[in-house]
Amino acid sequence: MFTLTEEHVLLRDAARGFVQDKLPTTHLRALRDAGNTDGFDRAAWAEMAAMGWTGILVPEEHGGAALGPIGLGLILQEAGRTLAPSPLLSTAMIGASALTLGGTAAQQAAYLPKIADGSLIVALAVDETAHHAPHRITTTAAAGANGGFVLTGKKTYVADGHVADLLLVTARAPDGPALFLVPATAAGVTRTHLHTVDSRGAADIAFDGVALGADARLQGGAELIDAVLDRARIGLAAEMVGQAQQAFEVIADYLKTRTQFGQLIGSFQALQHRAGKMLVELELTQSCVAAALDALESGRNDVAEYASLAKARASETLHLVTNEMVQMHGGIGMTDAHDSGLYIKRARVAEALYGSAGFHRDRYATLNGF
Repeated sequence: MFTLTEEHVLLRDAARGFVQDKLPTTHLRALRDAGNTDGFDRAAWAEMAAMGWTGILVPEEHGGAALGPIGLGLILQEAGRTLAPSPLLSTAMIGASALTLGGTAAQQAAYLPKIADGSLIVALAVDETAHHAPHRITTTAAAGANGGFVLTGKKTYVADGHVADLLLVTARAPDGPALFLVPATAAGVTRTHLHTVDSRGAADIAFDGVALGADARLQGGAELIDAVLDRARIGLAAEMVGQAQQAFEVIADYLKTRTQFGQLIGSFQALQHRAGKMLVELELTQSCVAAALDALESGRNDVAEYASLAKARASETLHLVTNEMVQMHGGIGMTDAHDSGLYIKRARVAEALYGSAGFHRDRYATLNGF
């Protein structure tokens, strides 16, 4: 397990101050109530880029900071605390990872500087049904002219797909599964904006004979797809544990201030037991996420196992804590005026994204030979 460096602590504290000041839950409410179709504030996104967040994983030669997955994980965790809406996960974690892992020198030079400066938003288009099944690929990339490809198929619930400039699309090429770089405005690409329960936004995307050049394919095949997805899962798990920690802190404060029958409800033993269970689950989940980030940063060969462990634990813990957030707040927890609803809605989306707890328990067992 890693110990935070001074640089990590400064990065985490700066992120905490920024999201609490500029992107509190009231900011998300304002975007939702104003009918913002992007699902995030582009001015705030520009500030994130100016602080270097979008280039955390980008090598210095391409304008990034190269601070590694732990640094980005700490930022995502703080963003999760306030439900800060942004394409940080899809762009800074997933997009940058895909290009650094599987991009050619030309592809990296073309896209990584734009990710680092925040001018390019990336989205991963992987699933084709209502459930996460990344290896069930019916989208095809047939051989095209001059060594290129012709992309045909559809993808469902592409997070940030409605605002992305560049799509990372899984498709079945003549020699097997692969990841392709597809400009979102390319001829034959149709995006259907989804208005999601967590007010973040996504899209269903159809590809109707989209002509791609030979340079649109990333190198690595199925192994690259799995590696990129594992980074997506670890980044999302970091965001989820931040969300769960904040929800628990709100619960704890309420238990210390709400009185009933002439005494604080935090003095009721049954509620103490429930709070104790949440605290234990949070500590275990934080350890799993930290271990996954450490495995990723160290370049170990068991990243897949830690990714599934972290995502499964984060999904289950966040489900528990957000349920308790609503229940322990009683009647006010059922109203839109209280933040409980925002947290539970975001939790349900995050639980399903890139694989549910059930998906990852099964995958973890399979990876360990069970």
